Amino acid sequence: MKYSLFKVKPFSQLMQEAKSDSAGLKRALSATNLIFLGIGAIIGAGIFVLTGEVSANYSGPAIVLSFLVAAVACACAGLCYAELTSMIPISGSAYTYAYATLGELFGWMIGWLLIVEYLFAASTVSVGWSGYVVSLLRDVGTNGIHLPAALTTAPIIYDEASNGFIRSVGGIVNLPAIFIVFLLTIILVVGVKESARFNNIIVFIKVTVILIFIIAGVWFISTANWHPFIPENTGKFGQFGFSGILRGAAVIFFAYIGFDAVSTAAQESKNPQRDLPIGILGSLLICTILYILVALVLTGIVSYTQLGVPDPIAVGVDAMNNNFARTFLAPLIKLGAVAGLSSVILVMLLGQPRIFMTMSKDGLLPPIFSKIHPKFKTPYMSTIIVGIVAMVLAGLFPIGVLSKLVSLGTLLAFASVCLAILILRKKQPDTPRPFRTPFTPWVPLFGIISCLGVTMFLNIYAWITMAIWLSIGLIVYFTYGMRHSTLNKATNG
Repeated sequence: MKYSLFKVKPFSQLMQEAKSDSAGLKRALSATNLIFLGIGAIIGAGIFVLTGEVSANYSGPAIVLSFLVAAVACACAGLCYAELTSMIPISGSAYTYAYATLGELFGWMIGWLLIVEYLFAASTVSVGWSGYVVSLLRDVGTNGIHLPAALTTAPIIYDEASNGFIRSVGGIVNLPAIFIVFLLTIILVVGVKESARFNNIIVFIKVTVILIFIIAGVWFISTANWHPFIPENTGKFGQFGFSGILRGAAVIFFAYIGFDAVSTAAQESKNPQRDLPIGILGSLLICTILYILVALVLTGIVSYTQLGVPDPIAVGVDAMNNNFARTFLAPLIKLGAVAGLSSVILVMLLGQPRIFMTMSKDGLLPPIFSKIHPKFKTPYMSTIIVGIVAMVLAGLFPIGVLSKLVSLGTLLAFASVCLAILILRKKQPDTPRPFRTPFTPWVPLFGIISCLGVTMFLNIYAWITMAIWLSIGLIVYFTYGMRHSTLNKATNG
């Protein structure tokens, strides 16, 4: 039993899969497409939604430091991802790397964690998208368009003041969140090239809008809003002070997920060994700079105490209080947020089906997850299944619950990628590496320590929910995956 559970997938088999076109996917993505894919996934809820939550509840103006802490952890993981994607350009992301280094059981668990990162993230961001759409519609015309609160709000919310308990608020379902997931699922079924083109346009729009906000906002900064830069701790762990910065980093880590989604497009990249590291590291660098600038400007315009809202950037624009901001910048920012969040949902919904496809080809999931559309050359059944589940989550759960689960799952997955570098450097020292993680083993070790360390600052409810989720994953593996695993079948003859 132990032998089969921890049997690693042969590296030679992985390389053969990477070189073959047996997946049936269309190679249509360039390095520029991959950078835009990464930016499309990274810049979204973190900058347009969670910036306000983290400032108001955890870090205050020191959210800038929270961004830096999270960026350092991400940079270590990003460098490790870059090496692994150049070595093993397969769509399975961290699941594939764990399977090749830690064995099938660990590979399965990482794959199960990636569901939290991608599928739950798509649902989380769609909730933020809904908030901005509702706000934008209120500005249309003289009286605005007012959607019923019962149809734009989840039936439960995350209440930080009640130690994280969930309570009913009278909402029925979040229909706008369901709508955007439905629309983007259709686009993804049609084709990856079309999806990339759509993403490129949206990324251009949202980066332009962010730059306009930064440039315009500089003129309205009041340095008094930055004092105290690190608000005094309230007496409760994680609420302001140094512990608040670290807890803020744990939550804001959600803002950085996405660069690893580039790796899920490995088998649709024209030159994966060269272009994947460029896409991962390029998008991560650009987004880190934009995040820090936006955080500085936003907390300089508005007191952090006023930012605990679903649309903090819009609050920043309203605080500028001049004709330019009211008539031009306010609707532009909201439109940019809607576009920006759309691209995040798109990339998350693109990544998850491709991970499922890889797991299905390994026999760990049913064959339906690896079905390729004969015309569009996309994993259409997997995409449809992911879209349906994401719609249910988006309609019923609030962003506060989902975002913390996503952060925890992502941090654990990133730590496994850093560990994979250390193992493969020892087990496969002579394998060609078009990109090599610098300062190994120190960068991977620091990545592991920082990622696992940040998880300690997430609340107990996130850990309890994650434990339940992983338990479900083990049940699925032992009842289906282990018995249908192609690797175990080959091992046992």
